[in-house]
Amino acid sequence: MKAFLFLAIAIVSEVFGTTMLKVSNGFTKVLPSVGVVLGFASAFFFLSKSLQHIQLSTAYAIWSGVGTALTALIGVLIWKDVFTWQTALGIALIIGGVIVLNMSGSGSH
Repeated sequence: MKAFLFLAIAIVSEVFGTTMLKVSNGFTKVLPSVGVVLGFASAFFFLSKSLQHIQLSTAYAIWSGVGTALTALIGVLIWKDVFTWQTALGIALIIGGVIVLNMSGSGSH
């Protein structure tokens, strides 16, 4: 269970780092640029901790899928990105793939 907490922290850190990447305006703003480095460093640290107990394919699918969905949501809510049915379908397919991977019973070792 601790491994999935580490994975959740990795996901939130990655989404934070990606958000700061947008805010940094091409690394021209210092504080958001520091946020990028800290966010991604934290994300990879906690992803590596989660990989001690979760299979790589499962952890990476969850990390990238949930991270993509959260990043898209932040884009819509904060930067008014356009949310089309194609976007919704793509995110739903990613989440569906994560569910299928987890149903296979290959989540932890």
